[in-house]
Amino acid sequence: MTTNDLLTAALGHAERGWHIFPLRPDDKRPAFPDHAADRCTGRDPRCRTGGRHVGWEERATTDPDRIRRAWSTRPYGIGIACGPSRLVVIDLDTPKEPEADGRDGVAVLAELAATHGASIDPTYTVTTGRGGTHLYYRHPTTGPALRNTAGTLGPMVDTRAHGGYVVAAGSTAAGRPYTVAVDGDPVPLPAWLAGLLAPAPLPPQRPVVVDLPTDRAGAYVRAAIGREVDRVAGAAPGERNRSLYVAAVALGQLVAGGALAEDDAQTVLEQAGMTAGLRTAEAYRTVRSGLTAGARRPRQVAA
Repeated sequence: MTTNDLLTAALGHAERGWHIFPLRPDDKRPAFPDHAADRCTGRDPRCRTGGRHVGWEERATTDPDRIRRAWSTRPYGIGIACGPSRLVVIDLDTPKEPEADGRDGVAVLAELAATHGASIDPTYTVTTGRGGTHLYYRHPTTGPALRNTAGTLGPMVDTRAHGGYVVAAGSTAAGRPYTVAVDGDPVPLPAWLAGLLAPAPLPPQRPVVVDLPTDRAGAYVRAAIGREVDRVAGAAPGERNRSLYVAAVALGQLVAGGALAEDDAQTVLEQAGMTAGLRTAEAYRTVRSGLTAGARRPRQVAA
């Protein structure tokens, strides 16, 4: 694909309302940033906004001017951020080695549908570079935010939703093209699939009690914790991870300044993230990254 072809494809995806971002040419990896938040030096302006690290999901856009600027410079591949685009993409893989029963992801999903008395109706479909299939669906308008899964629906069947992305049609990876197999608008995700992909409810959470002094400084820190927990609780789907990171940076500054114990900050923020719908491992990683970043700018509280 030429740069002009990729630009045309990128603009076409954005016109559908899909939030896109550049991938490395002929690759599946984001072009930038090429590092995690906790390794950000702040030297690359492309991953910084307002003094904080910004990842590919937040950078994804439908703005045609930004898209033209990016894809006019290099033949970037096209990534679609599923969360902001309100998409759930089912990734049906093909076995790398021939299976004894001859099944691939398409067959596994068809069998699963049959057990639920359902069918796999046509929707926007992409054939991947290795011969797999991406089925695009609209994310449910109600219920919990769906996230990425690996094998939840069966072998060789993964999904991408909030926190995930797919390589878009018009791109290549290792010289293999991604092409549209079935055009048209994505149909709503079937209810039976939404039910299988819904995250398990969290067990009841015990309130986290942070032991703080009763003086002016303690009141300040207590209010700061409340503000950051409210920030995470009030975040919209697709923004919760970023909000948790920002909250962790803020409390990390207080930890570095000696006003708050690191264990207390970690615990209260992890619980806030999980209560908001993030998975345990994701909340843990995000909090650790934010606390580490905040520690670089200690903030002391006057007594």
